[in-house]
Amino acid sequence: MFILMVYDVEVKRVMKVLKIGRKYLNHIQNSVLEGELTPAQYKKLKHEVGEAINPERDSVRFYVLRTTQYLNIETLGVPSRPGDAGAFL
Repeated sequence: MFILMVYDVEVKRVMKVLKIGRKYLNHIQNSVLEGELTPAQYKKLKHEVGEAINPERDSVRFYVLRTTQYLNIETLGVPSRPGDAGAFL
C-alpha cells in the first residue's frame, strides 16, 4: 500500500515524529512523507507515531492508497529533497 503521512505537531516533537516517519517512509517536504509499506509496517508506524505525539495538541494524517494504479504524482518547481525529480508513478 502507498502511504502519505502529513503531520502538524508541536516544535518539541517535530524531530521525533520525523525520525519515526523516516524509518518507514521517504521525507519529501516539510512535514510530509510518502512510500510503500506492508500492512504490518503501516501498523507499526501508526503505533510509534501515536506513542510520540500528544493527541490533544498534535495532528497526524495518513492517506492510504491500496494500489498505486491510479496514482500520479506531479511536482512543480524545484524538488524539495535531493533525488526527487518529480517522478510519475
